[in-house]
Amino acid sequence: MKHVRVEATGTGNFLDPHAYLELLPSLVGALPHGARAFAADPDHYDFFSRRCVKDLVPDTLLRGATAGEGWLQLGFRHNCWKHEEDLSLRYVGVSSLSLDTISQSDWTGFGAVTLDEILPHEDGCSHEIGFHDGSLIVVSRDLTATWTRADCPDKPSSS
Repeated sequence: MKHVRVEATGTGNFLDPHAYLELLPSLVGALPHGARAFAADPDHYDFFSRRCVKDLVPDTLLRGATAGEGWLQLGFRHNCWKHEEDLSLRYVGVSSLSLDTISQSDWTGFGAVTLDEILPHEDGCSHEIGFHDGSLIVVSRDLTATWTRADCPDKPSSS
């Protein structure tokens, strides 16, 4: 990632989105509508928010073409200790998909999401997602993020 810092340490990862968040107000005008809404959501990088992408787990990867235009859908499962919803990202006008893995060939083995970064691109936007064991970059015309209520049977009760 160009602006979001994700660095492995002896005890885990050091995560710092501050440089990206400082730059984001100057970038949002150049992002397509859906990418702008997702990137600028105040909960997106708030580690204490239920809608922070950190700790989501990769689940599904579907791709195809409609009317000659490539699309991609990524599904992420919630972490019951943190999230109450699953996340689905649908990319339209996909011009490239790049997977970089440390130890797995299947993207569901990448481990949990560390952080992500959405940047303007001549084709629309680029979205890089960092995981514990890899990363993924999608370049597309736009993306839509949808949060869906999830069941958390193992979550401790708050009473």
